[in-house]
Amino acid sequence: MSRLVAVHVGVRRGGRAIVDDVSFELAGGGFVALVGANGAGKSTLLSVLAGLVKPDTGGVTLDGAALPDISRRELARRRAYLPQNPRAEWPIAVERLVALGLTPHLPAFGGLPGGLEPRLTVALEACDLAHQRQQAATTLSGGELARAMLARALIGDPKILIVDEPTAGLDPRHALDTMRRLQTLAGQGKLVVAALHDLTLAARYSTHILAMKGGRLAAHGTTAETLTRELVRDVFDVEARITGSGRKALVDYLGPISG
Repeated sequence: MSRLVAVHVGVRRGGRAIVDDVSFELAGGGFVALVGANGAGKSTLLSVLAGLVKPDTGGVTLDGAALPDISRRELARRRAYLPQNPRAEWPIAVERLVALGLTPHLPAFGGLPGGLEPRLTVALEACDLAHQRQQAATTLSGGELARAMLARALIGDPKILIVDEPTAGLDPRHALDTMRRLQTLAGQGKLVVAALHDLTLAARYSTHILAMKGGRLAAHGTTAETLTRELVRDVFDVEARITGSGRKALVDYLGPISG
């Protein structure tokens, strides 16, 4: 199983620490929910883990190799990254947009090999896009495009999936479908790291929590042990009540901390 290790990672912008001395180790088979208030550094950290942003201090290794030492093509084969608020700039068909996720696996010339066509169909059906296969990607709603981009990330069968707010803009049914799919991928031995604002979804589906506050790592551990009312109070400055466990878990916000 893949292993992703961050050691003293720091990112500065305009003289300010966006990510500050963050270290942790993640392994395949885990669904890690990255949580924290707006501006905590979650998106920047995900970009570092994906190898898209070079940290100013520290570094990240994938299975013992530093990310900069892994070729772009090989990194794209081993990990998929889905940014927050993805956009479609060209009116290509949805199936072609999704097929772009196979680019690291394709020969330099020629079209989509016939053996990969079934994988495309499976990805479209898994994300409830079969009926929109030929639709122009630029005509999709925000939620539909989010599902198409998730299908594009999944089609290459990466060992690591890094996603920033995968349920943003999705209706309840598709949000739950997405969380179940991410949980299933982790159960198959893949490493899933997802920034989430919905703590109830994090409580119900993730195996581990990474909590950030002010660019620093506030907590890291199993969801059952780490996602507590004390953590919510510290990281989000709100009082909360957490009840149930597993699919019955509920994080209820009671109000902001007074004073």
